[in-house]
Amino acid sequence: MTYLVEHPSTTFYSYTDTGVDPLKTAHGVYITVHGHFYQPPRENPYLDRIERQPSAHPFHNWNERIHHECYRANAFARIYNDRGEVIKIVNNYEYLSFNIGATLMSWMQSHDPEVYQRILTADQKSCQRLNGHGNAIAQVYNHIILPLANKQDKYTQIRWGKADFQHRFGRDPEGMWLAETAIDLATVTALIDEGIKFTILAPSQALRCRPFPSDQDPHPQWHAVAGGQIDPTRPYRCYIPDGRYLDIFFYDGPISRDMGFNDVLASSDFLVGRLGQAIKGDHRPSQLISVATDGETFGHHKQGTEKCLSYAFTESFPKNGWTVTNFAHYLSICPPTWEVELKPVTAWSCVHGVNRWQDDCGCGGGGNYQQKWRKPLRESLNWLRDELIKVYEIQGQEFFRDPWQTRDDYIAVILDRSPDAIEHFLALHQSRNLSKSEKIDALRLLEMQRQALLMFTSCGWFFEEISRPEGTQILRYAGRALELAGEVAGIQLEMNFLSRLAFAPSNVKLYQDGADVYRQLVTSARVDLERVAAHYAISSLFTNYPGHHRIYCYNTRQLDYQKQAIGSLTLAVGQVELTSEITQESEHFVFAVLHLGGWDFYCCIQPFNSRLIYTNLKDHLFESLQQASVSTMIVEMGRGLGENFFALPHLFADERHRIMQKVTAETKKRLDQLYTQVYRDNYGILAAFQRDELPVPQELQVAADIAISHRCLQVINALEKDFEQRQATENNLDQLLAIAKEANHLHCQLNIPEARQTLESLLWQSLGKLLHDGDPLTAEEDARLITRLIEVSQQLKLGLSLDRSQELYYYYFHDRLVPNSLRSNSIDAACPWPMTQLKWLLLLGQVLKVDVSIWL
Repeated sequence: MTYLVEHPSTTFYSYTDTGVDPLKTAHGVYITVHGHFYQPPRENPYLDRIERQPSAHPFHNWNERIHHECYRANAFARIYNDRGEVIKIVNNYEYLSFNIGATLMSWMQSHDPEVYQRILTADQKSCQRLNGHGNAIAQVYNHIILPLANKQDKYTQIRWGKADFQHRFGRDPEGMWLAETAIDLATVTALIDEGIKFTILAPSQALRCRPFPSDQDPHPQWHAVAGGQIDPTRPYRCYIPDGRYLDIFFYDGPISRDMGFNDVLASSDFLVGRLGQAIKGDHRPSQLISVATDGETFGHHKQGTEKCLSYAFTESFPKNGWTVTNFAHYLSICPPTWEVELKPVTAWSCVHGVNRWQDDCGCGGGGNYQQKWRKPLRESLNWLRDELIKVYEIQGQEFFRDPWQTRDDYIAVILDRSPDAIEHFLALHQSRNLSKSEKIDALRLLEMQRQALLMFTSCGWFFEEISRPEGTQILRYAGRALELAGEVAGIQLEMNFLSRLAFAPSNVKLYQDGADVYRQLVTSARVDLERVAAHYAISSLFTNYPGHHRIYCYNTRQLDYQKQAIGSLTLAVGQVELTSEITQESEHFVFAVLHLGGWDFYCCIQPFNSRLIYTNLKDHLFESLQQASVSTMIVEMGRGLGENFFALPHLFADERHRIMQKVTAETKKRLDQLYTQVYRDNYGILAAFQRDELPVPQELQVAADIAISHRCLQVINALEKDFEQRQATENNLDQLLAIAKEANHLHCQLNIPEARQTLESLLWQSLGKLLHDGDPLTAEEDARLITRLIEVSQQLKLGLSLDRSQELYYYYFHDRLVPNSLRSNSIDAACPWPMTQLKWLLLLGQVLKVDVSIWL
């Protein structure tokens, strides 16, 4: 925790105050902290959605977990006083130099629009502060190792990265982050061709450097720096043979490593002290101290370190006279005066060039695991890429004026898959008017190429084993590309691909080689429209689907639906039309699904033939249902719709889990009642064991935990339902307080995460209503009720988070309450609180642990 209190100052080399504006003229010490924010794409290539990842518990997936610990935490970084109260909330992205992967930004936009917008706003504010130079820089689109890519993929990756950046940040990127900072001459040339001004590298990637020639020294001497000795406090210019250049910053290697692996971020004092050691006392006009590390270091890898950054940016650095800047701004006021030559092929995370992503070089190994699988995996995907190029060029010339320009521009569709956007895109690039089926094939080709780019995501090689999630993910992209090639060109490449993957040995006994990983983890995960239809049919028993609906990346149109239950049997028969948002392929299905109760479902799917056949089938099935014979129903469903049955395991994971919860709800209810009875019958025994401080029998303790948790959840659900009724709310809070005392007395663990989420939501909603729509005349009562809600929730020990409510209160207090109340003692539209009522809001702020001392 970083506190806003005075600390002993540290003495560094300082500059005389000349009155020069350091934002306009290079003068003094400049600090740049760069965060490379990136997550491997985890979306199911068939659903375009991340499915549940149990290892990320209690979160749905690793993106959500890291978002909570890092991306959101940096958007709302706290500074506390010595009482643990929030005195400032800092958007660290306003001060960090950063790049965020395009695929991660796309996920964030849909998952947490508030944080996404704060990142965009932070870049805008940094542009205003730093003379038009924003903190954000672009990144190669999906983090492929550019030196290992062919020329077409290299340029598409850069162009997609630029286009995604322009779409989100509303400006051209000045710099671009390279995956693993992997670079060679061809990559430098491509960056220059695409208008990129600079990139950031590790000091170990420089070969030699020298000052620019001058009249005094027309042939300056080269300085060998191959061992990482390059001075990172200045920018450098890297020339290519034709005389053009790319500017390069080298981050401070030792400090950057310490940020990731030592305690430099333990406090802002430590960070300031470590950065100060890098300042050179040679009286140069200015110098840049820059560090770079994985952005996830700030909060995920090192919990709470976003607070260290927020304090350093807003307090420690300015106090030392250091100017917080970004690379683009520093380049604008201090252009290079030195040039650099790079080593031929390098990256920041491999001492063997880029062999970590193509060979058994030893980097990233774990235990006794070998990486002999890396080379065959790279060679297999290279072979597949080249085969897909043939398919794309042959088929693409049938549809597109310029197939490769079309692929470069396909990023516009990736960013906006609406039908209008797709039609506009095709109209720009088609070589002639395309039929509906030709448009579908054209989109399949482009999607095939997107998957072919995604399959080279660097993470697939980074770790020690091919069957890890990262390796499996890139093979799923490859499998999807293979499938699309077959659909468009009728070409079957999979067996040849598998024969190559068989040379990639796995370290895990369960999988013999890459081909086995593919068969077990990729082929089994494939999805077609028929399976989407089965998902729709089975889930329709528990969801009242509207006429038009969206299931992941598929649009549904319900054309007919009828459901009937007799005894324990439920039958649904209907028609649904499915359309892929990605390829626009569409199919009309007839389905019948029979629920026998519990876990037993039988579903049959068939393409629609005719209305008469469908009507006769539906009538016949509902007639058969009257007999209430399971065997008869299954036979009739098979006879009418085919013998290919689907069941609960065929549903996509998230919906399957939701239905499992619904199906088991009745069983759980009976068990809750049973445990409650056991608890009531044995309460005296439990209390006696607790009184005499004896170990409570496990059976009784479990019964108490479950019974009290169940009762607590019931009351919280009632609280949510009746929250608008003040007396009912008071009664429910009384009950919850009694439950908290009972649980504490019996040492019970209340394991009900859904209750915590409900309480946090209630708190946030009620606080928002009070602050923005509340009645000043009832402010005291409303504030007291919210205060009680917080206190009771904390008594229940459910791990209640005040974060969102703190943010809501903090911004209201600083942006509206304080400024407007200073201007008026009366109620007005801008500030609805009279001074006499403010004390209740201030007391509420104290309960929320927001510093309001300036008013007390």
